[in-house]
Amino acid sequence: MDTILGFTIVLLATILALFVALGLHWLLLRAAFLLMQPATANRRVARPAIVYGTRLVAHAYAQRR
Repeated sequence: MDTILGFTIVLLATILALFVALGLHWLLLRAAFLLMQPATANRRVARPAIVYGTRLVAHAYAQRR
């Protein structure tokens, strides 16, 4: 009887540790994905003022040649 009780306690402790480990793993994985969010590519289009200014400079340079 003592052996069965000891085995049951070890089994329950192992199952509890398994669920704690799974929960901690899920939590850390979720935190890692949240921390990676700002590292995504910035998909903003170039500002039109810069494009227009570049076109003006290229046009002025072409006229001087």
